[in-house]
Amino acid sequence: MGDSGPVWDVVVVGAGPAGASAARAAASEGRRVLLLEKAELPRYKTCGGGIIGPSRDALPPGFELPLRDRVHAVTFSLNGRMTRTRRSRHMLFGLISRPEFDAALVETAKAAGAEVRTGVTVSRVEQHGPAVPDRRTVAVVLGDGSTVLARAVVGADGSAGRIGAHVGVKLQQVDLGLEAEIPVPATVAEDWAGRVQIDWGPIPGSYGWVFPKGDTLTVGVISARGEGAATKRYLEDFIARLGLAGFEPSISSGHLTRCRADDSPLSRGRVLVCGDAAGLLEPWTREGISFALRSGRLAGEWAVRIAEAQDAVDARRQALNYAFAIKAGLGVEMGVGRRMLAVFERRPGLIHAAVTGFRPAWQAFARITRGSTTLAEIVRTHPVARRVLSAVDRG
Repeated sequence: MGDSGPVWDVVVVGAGPAGASAARAAASEGRRVLLLEKAELPRYKTCGGGIIGPSRDALPPGFELPLRDRVHAVTFSLNGRMTRTRRSRHMLFGLISRPEFDAALVETAKAAGAEVRTGVTVSRVEQHGPAVPDRRTVAVVLGDGSTVLARAVVGADGSAGRIGAHVGVKLQQVDLGLEAEIPVPATVAEDWAGRVQIDWGPIPGSYGWVFPKGDTLTVGVISARGEGAATKRYLEDFIARLGLAGFEPSISSGHLTRCRADDSPLSRGRVLVCGDAAGLLEPWTREGISFALRSGRLAGEWAVRIAEAQDAVDARRQALNYAFAIKAGLGVEMGVGRRMLAVFERRPGLIHAAVTGFRPAWQAFARITRGSTTLAEIVRTHPVARRVLSAVDRG
């Protein structure tokens, strides 16, 4: 036995959307689940906070989204020019504050029976050696030197976390997101209510966004890592063009998003990774919440089966099943997203013209954000979309 007493069925590291979803899924099956988080909750996260249809569909039954705004209109611009607003009768997506949203998800894990410990740092996991009593057990070594024992571990500790390194996650695409939370007077807030802006940026593959959250606007930009100075300049120019340069941000932050390579592992022994820790996000938009919620739930469900596995062969079979489930769904979406990013890097004007001037393209955008279809599904079922992507693939 470890310093902390009995062996847990599942230990989840990281209490963001992926970790909270994993803990809730495993605890819902009546297992002993421990959720570890290094910060105290609620905590700030650099994130636009857009909740699209696939995210809503992946939430626990009866979960009340703490929405700050409901989006019915999108203003598109091409590096500040050719601005056009498209509107939808139905809500396109909702906007949340991440600290509130994450804390509410953790509460659902608790309600399902998971134990939550905050302010706990994980320094490493061990699957062999003196800290591990038998082959069915993983030792989670904490920052204070104590050990927690588990039959299965889910790593949801972000793209720079310890568990991804243990599993050997390989990252292919790294982007830098910069964001400012800007408190604005009521007259400015009113102008943005129910509307977001998406600006296709000056650096290949970059874009900016404005997401209204009541009396605060979240303004951000993202582009490939290595363009730090240009990305910072883009954010400053974007804020100035929006007429927001006179307002003092309450928070300015940056964050690296990391997409997995196609052949990157999703498990090692009795340890699974999900969400950002696995490099699971949409490569074009770099949207990660829906990927975190969906992969977290799958990881929690498969971790229960790994916990029940009597030997390494059975554990390996369950881990492979988890990997197959991820690749069949999220992996396919990532593949199409990668191809869309390639189009966008070369021809941002084409994307802008399509979504602002070609009604089927706008309808496709609206249906994807609402969750009634996916990019992968559109490419699979629409010959025009398939031809466009194939032409780009050929260069």
